[in-house]
Amino acid sequence: MKPMLPTLTGEAPLEGKWNYEVKYDGFRGILKISTSKEISLTSRNNKDLLGHFPEIEVYINELLKDTSIPLPLVLDGEVVILRSPFSSEFFELQIRGRMKNKQKIHVSSSERPVKFLAFDILESGNELWSSQSYIKRKKELERVCSTLGIPLKPDPAAPAVIQMIPFYTDWIEVWRGVTSEEGEGVVAKLSGSKWEAGKRSNSWLKIKNWKICLCFITSVDDTNDYFHIGVLEGESIIKVGLFHFGISADEKRTLKDIIKKNHSRKEGSHYFIEPAICVEVQYLNWYEGQLREPHFHRFMFSSRPEECTLEQFLLDEASLPQSVQITHPDKPLWEAPRLTKLDYIRYLRRISAAMLPFLRNRPLTCIRYPHGQFGDSFYQKNVPDYAPQFVETYAQDGIDYIICNELECLMWLGNQLALEFHIPFQKTGQQDVNEIVFDLDPPSREQFPLAVKAAIIMKGLFEGVNLKSFIKTSGNKGLQIYIPLPPGYSWKDTGMFTEFIAHYLVSNYPDDFTIERMKKNRNGRLYVDYIQHGEGKTIIAPYSLRGNDKALVAAPLWWNEVNEGLNPEQFTMEEVLKRFTRHGCPFSHFERVKEHQPFDEVINFLKKSRK
Repeated sequence: MKPMLPTLTGEAPLEGKWNYEVKYDGFRGILKISTSKEISLTSRNNKDLLGHFPEIEVYINELLKDTSIPLPLVLDGEVVILRSPFSSEFFELQIRGRMKNKQKIHVSSSERPVKFLAFDILESGNELWSSQSYIKRKKELERVCSTLGIPLKPDPAAPAVIQMIPFYTDWIEVWRGVTSEEGEGVVAKLSGSKWEAGKRSNSWLKIKNWKICLCFITSVDDTNDYFHIGVLEGESIIKVGLFHFGISADEKRTLKDIIKKNHSRKEGSHYFIEPAICVEVQYLNWYEGQLREPHFHRFMFSSRPEECTLEQFLLDEASLPQSVQITHPDKPLWEAPRLTKLDYIRYLRRISAAMLPFLRNRPLTCIRYPHGQFGDSFYQKNVPDYAPQFVETYAQDGIDYIICNELECLMWLGNQLALEFHIPFQKTGQQDVNEIVFDLDPPSREQFPLAVKAAIIMKGLFEGVNLKSFIKTSGNKGLQIYIPLPPGYSWKDTGMFTEFIAHYLVSNYPDDFTIERMKKNRNGRLYVDYIQHGEGKTIIAPYSLRGNDKALVAAPLWWNEVNEGLNPEQFTMEEVLKRFTRHGCPFSHFERVKEHQPFDEVINFLKKSRK
């Protein structure tokens, strides 16, 4: 069965009975479930996808055991690796799709399962839905998903492999989500539209979340009419990609003639030209030095090649909010590693989807480094007078704290060179405690194995009472262990628990661990800082940079990484971004596990033992 296809358009339709769905970057597929032995998932080219993504079939068989699925069930959707609720990791999905080795496929499907995001229903039970209106089909899809316990919106943390794509009626809401999380785009669908197999229809319109770059043409390939483009880094030309689509036949012919008449050299079928012809190119993303889905946008006759710089290309590629202007992007922040303000801004932008959930609704204490490692730093709690209107605040104890809930605020703080983000253990207006955090602080990075030892012991203790814990580096020389809490626990409750754990470690391992606050009296032992977890205290936020000599990140970890080979110095901005792209966020389930934490049993036991 050939799927219905949307038509690409440059403008969102705002008038009429339009509905909007997030478009995810993945593999389109038609999922058909007839019986437990008759399950198929076919691509646009009628190729089997289940062999590459066996976790989908495993999940369906679990559903068939536990629920009553209206069979046959036929769903239209997208196979994706979710990065965030509005975006996906296409290049990681491509790697999965190219795998041939069954063992590698099995390992990958266990480590980071794909999601099948269903946006349409074609058949359920004995009823065909393709001829029904879009709205009726979405209602039936929602009914079926609700009955089966399938999430009604995409969630990377949800264990369900099949999830539903909802629709929005507010264009601004959905477009803001897509652009903030660097999603692929939106598909607009008419309320009365039918599902028409194999047809590219104007009742489904595709709006891409394009990035735009200013560049110059470097050459043309005479055999295929691909135009190669570049930018300047100093006096060197940096290749950034090539384009073929989006330019009219007349423009292509004229441009090609100009290049061939004015070429500086010829290599094979390539005619090279000195930087002179500036163009704007639209593209989805930039990966391993190549633009994805590049489209010619327009000639830039008023621009000079000198304006086409790598710095400007990287700023534009970051897709920063228009409300935030980045000043002095070339400012050096570290000498070794060599980092500039632009490097930091790009890191914040890329990691924002994972970092913002931990900053949201938390009174923020920043440490600003106006000159990076080359000058003094200072703490900032009060919002400055010059803060823009989009910066939210929260008044507490005579201080107007910044509340970093949105991308604009995060990027503005980045431009202010707030390098460290410290957050409390409560959200705004919250009376109970949101989480417990243990700070494991060895005397130096050389003694980091002490932190690993303490963490492994503590994980065993927590698992013994069925508490789920998370771990991250401090961004310096230690580790920090988090225990998410369900609502209702006071500082007195959490203090009783943290004190008990700290004393357990010190009593059983007196040569390794201490609760001595005076550094001179610790005698080379790791400091179990349970007092730091208290009202009014803060902890470095997940994914925050630290202003130390190595520019390290407070990096969330998977527990299986916490072993003798772990080195805190490996968690640079570049490495953390690679980890997030390849493996996702180790803290993605943080909020989800709260309701299942049996902390009441632990507190009751501790209270009884004190009597």
